[in-house]
Amino acid sequence: MTTGTKYLVETVNLTKKYGDLTAVDNLNLEVEKGTIFGLLGPNGAGKTTTILMILGLTEPTSGKALVADHDATRNPLVVKSMVGYLPDNVGFYQELTGRENLFYTAALNGLDKDEAEKRITEALERVNLLEAADRRVGEYSRGMRQRLGIADVLLKDPQLIILDEPTLGIDPEGVRELLDLIKSLARDDNKTVLISSHLLHQVQDICDKVGIFVDGKLIASGTIDELAEQIFKGQPLRLEIKADPDEEALIELCKGINTVQDVKRQGDLLVLSCERDIRQELVKCLAEKGYNLLHLHLKGFTLDDIYRRYFQKE
Repeated sequence: MTTGTKYLVETVNLTKKYGDLTAVDNLNLEVEKGTIFGLLGPNGAGKTTTILMILGLTEPTSGKALVADHDATRNPLVVKSMVGYLPDNVGFYQELTGRENLFYTAALNGLDKDEAEKRITEALERVNLLEAADRRVGEYSRGMRQRLGIADVLLKDPQLIILDEPTLGIDPEGVRELLDLIKSLARDDNKTVLISSHLLHQVQDICDKVGIFVDGKLIASGTIDELAEQIFKGQPLRLEIKADPDEEALIELCKGINTVQDVKRQGDLLVLSCERDIRQELVKCLAEKGYNLLHLHLKGFTLDDIYRRYFQKE
């Protein structure tokens, strides 16, 4: 079932307490359909508890979690039918092959043999595991098991896929393959993906929006550019350049451009601090003065910069 709203996941004042401990504190979260949303925060920040409430596996103390307008507490079976969940340590029967494990899941989901075979072949192809499908899962690498986990999730054709720390313990090549797969699920299959992680550079590579958790609270949410604008507003942009000839006159020329506040040398680069993006103006100016521009890069604020700054604020 689909909804008329643009949000597939919404939480309204969602709160979970364990005695005196508040694991999730008045959470208001919105995840748009067909996007990848990253839940970021250290262990104990409330990410997994939030996921369990969205899945209807843990009852909130107050507030509610909605998936496609269905309350996860009041309609847990409906929500579970629309959501595929891959925990941080997915379990399979080690002595069975990848294909046999998927047939077991298909049976649990009530699929007949013909439909199960069709979906399993499609899912294995989707995660690039067809060639390894008839090997025992005990022989799989962790990255292969994670991809098998996504195939397992895809059998029920969910609207929402929730991944909890999916890249932990995977080698760099396996991480790249898994992240490419996650991106394609949103882009090509129109799946909505909610991913919990503390590996910021990986999240930055694939997420459309992120939410930063601290002590059970969502302290910031938006695109990386929006978060950077909120927290670094008023701070100068940093522009790296390299030009030939590299001479003192080049530094003076850069200093003379309007809104350039400072020019510093870092190795063989010049780093300009400026109030606005002056790249077009700079390229034109250097060309007119006979300089050959070899490198030009506007340094944005990374998710790591944003994350650290928010923790400093807190």
